[in-house]
Amino acid sequence: MTLNRCLLAFSLFWLWVGVATASVAASEELEIVMFSSDRCPHCQAMIPFLEDLAEPEGIHLSVLEISRTAEHHATFRAMAAAHGIDTRSVPVVFIGGRAWVGDSPDIRSRVSRWVTHCRAQGCPDSRLLALGTPEADSLADSEALPEDRPGLELPWLGRIDLTEQPLLLTTVLIAAVDGFNPCSLWVLTILLALVLHSGSRQRVLVVGLTFLVVTATIYGVFILGVFSVLNLLAYVGWIQWLVAGLALLFALVNIKDYFYFQRGLSFTIDDKHKPGIFRRIRGLLSETHSLPTLILATVAMAAGIALVELPCTAGFPVVWSGIVAGHDLDWTMTGILLLVYLAIYLAIEIVIFLTAVITLRIDRFEERHGRLLKLIGGMVMLALGLMLIFAPDLMQDLGGTLLLFGGALLLAALIVVCHRKVLPALGVRLGDDW
Repeated sequence: MTLNRCLLAFSLFWLWVGVATASVAASEELEIVMFSSDRCPHCQAMIPFLEDLAEPEGIHLSVLEISRTAEHHATFRAMAAAHGIDTRSVPVVFIGGRAWVGDSPDIRSRVSRWVTHCRAQGCPDSRLLALGTPEADSLADSEALPEDRPGLELPWLGRIDLTEQPLLLTTVLIAAVDGFNPCSLWVLTILLALVLHSGSRQRVLVVGLTFLVVTATIYGVFILGVFSVLNLLAYVGWIQWLVAGLALLFALVNIKDYFYFQRGLSFTIDDKHKPGIFRRIRGLLSETHSLPTLILATVAMAAGIALVELPCTAGFPVVWSGIVAGHDLDWTMTGILLLVYLAIYLAIEIVIFLTAVITLRIDRFEERHGRLLKLIGGMVMLALGLMLIFAPDLMQDLGGTLLLFGGALLLAALIVVCHRKVLPALGVRLGDDW
């Protein structure tokens, strides 16, 4: 009996040793946890990189999908809270007590370095940190994590991460180029030129501000509608190709208009609509309107003109909506980005408007101005379309975004110099005379 008890105690001892050893080994095994969405192309691009990183090292990779099911939502929230990040976008990668949001060359480099560090020095288990252990509290209070996520603190908007997901910068740049749309600038200058004949700053302020508010509202509703459609279809694999194809179409037509203005397919205000626009604007001046009547008449006129302009101004909203939809953001962040887009877009027209109010004069918007703006917009659109096809990850970091837009503007400048200076000196004629 005593022997049996000794054997039982001996067996239990080695069983305890085995369990403890297995537990230690399990705790030392490094795990990569990635939260992903089937609707996010950047997530799908990140998965092969993590697979290549994990397999040679014997690291366990867990990819948890959160768009089709709520099964992993609680885990996502707990791990995000423990690591001091939000859950507004994916992909999110957790490794050894650290987290990265988004996908970019810089993020991949830091993930690789951290994996090497964890394999050599050991790291805490990211899942265990989400259980509210003391390690989680110390991790959230540490200063190591913010260094991995450089960003910008903005009033009311909070922290904007420009390195990992520079959608704010992308939005500002696209909206700035879109703000120089020749169709909207032509209508605005014609409107101001005719209204300024009244010599009344009050009339200019009423008509101009009402016009800008109404057209901006309609433009915002249009962009929101485009985004809603693309957001619903974001999980479809070919939607990115559709957006890229539309971008290239708008780009080639606008570049063509620089050389052969309004010949063939052209995204401009059709000549048949221009007499009607003139009549509506003159109607504001030909009759003596009370202030409420003047506002209502301007609203009706602006709404009609905005609808006529949409085919001419639709290119950049489609591309921007496709880029934002691919990031699987919540509606709050999408709304903030849309407001930023509209504010930047309107800034150009507001500067023109305030200049006209102060000086009571406006310069004529000529065809040569429209050609140059179409070339610039076309080159930027071309760069965005090619990016969506061949390098969708390029705009995931600050440097790639600046390189894309800077390169497009540089090429546009080179085309102008060659077309206006170099080719004529060589006796070569290209495009219409203007």
